[in-house]
Amino acid sequence: MLRNLRELYQYRGLLLSLTQRELKARYRNSVLGFLWTFLNPMLQMAVYTLLFSVYMRQKLEAYTFFVFVGLLPWIWFSSSLSAGASSISDRRDLLTKVRFPAQVLPATVVVTNLINYLLSLPLMILLGMFFGRWPTWHIVAFPAVLLIQLCVTLALSYLLSALNVFFRDLQQIVTNLLTLWFFVTPIFYQSLTIPAHVRTLAVLLNPMAVMITSYQAIFYEQRLPDAGPLLLWMAIAFMLLMFASVLFERRREEFAEFV
Repeated sequence: MLRNLRELYQYRGLLLSLTQRELKARYRNSVLGFLWTFLNPMLQMAVYTLLFSVYMRQKLEAYTFFVFVGLLPWIWFSSSLSAGASSISDRRDLLTKVRFPAQVLPATVVVTNLINYLLSLPLMILLGMFFGRWPTWHIVAFPAVLLIQLCVTLALSYLLSALNVFFRDLQQIVTNLLTLWFFVTPIFYQSLTIPAHVRTLAVLLNPMAVMITSYQAIFYEQRLPDAGPLLLWMAIAFMLLMFASVLFERRREEFAEFV
């Protein structure tokens, strides 16, 4: 893992360059361009707010803001995994170059979506202020939650990108699993609505449930998130990242041959 992190730092200029290119290319030929960074989550929020506040009524104050708080980190996570799974197999042009650092490709996907998430945060804060949810001192816990989600997302992206080189069906499986994962994660409902006899396991075994309930605690409930689940997933994220780095390193020499 340390070697991967060291090489990522060594090639930080390349990572930054690829990230900038990805951000520019994402909406290059669209009329609204970079505004889609904000419009995409807002349109999704509008659809799900209509569905869950009108047709499947959720009795929560400032429900639109509640949804937005959970939706933004989910978009970062799901977009990173769906694009990260094919980040190696789709870049034969780069992998066939001499000594190209393959670990930069999944990292570029994760960092690009992280930047989109961070750029959407001011919009989320403004929406919260509109509903009377002003930022409080509890926001000091935000960087810790962000770092844990970054480690989990990066680890899973490394795993999926390495495995997808050899098992191309994995990308399709990931897309369907993310749909299921989306609805079992408390984005549109509070975790308290999960039946009590399965609530603890349903949240603890789902890293995004832990992350999103933590963001909801900070921004919506205006309190510190529960430390226990975060500390648990901090340890798991470290071990997962270490395992993913080892697997990625062992398979890296074979990528150019299989892609």
